[in-house]
Amino acid sequence: MKDGIQTVLRWLLALAYGYAGYLHLVRPAAFLAITPPWVTQPELVVAATGVAELLGAIGLLIPATRKVAGWGLALYALCVWPANIHHAFANIAIGGETLSWWYHGPRLALQPVIIWWALWSSGAVEWPFGERDK
Repeated sequence: MKDGIQTVLRWLLALAYGYAGYLHLVRPAAFLAITPPWVTQPELVVAATGVAELLGAIGLLIPATRKVAGWGLALYALCVWPANIHHAFANIAIGGETLSWWYHGPRLALQPVIIWWALWSSGAVEWPFGERDK
């Protein structure tokens, strides 16, 4: 049962990161808008993060690279947290619309869950479900 759930969550995460990576590359404006001002070369950073998301998504689906992809996506989610914080606290409009704290609050609070999701669905960690049968 756990393996089935893990597989479904891995595929969902791969689809989400694959789609987000695609958007980073073809529609970067929203990602550029939330990039903190201290980030140098924001266009390059947004493009690089898009590529990282695509590679991570693909890596999750290949057994030989799955754990490395999980660690990479977990680190990625940690590293983009400042952009999410900046988006929330600077009240940045995307497409002329600002998002309320009904979006930002859960989004910021769930970032650790996204990090765990990458690690667990990739098999990089077993917490909190214990060790797998060998």
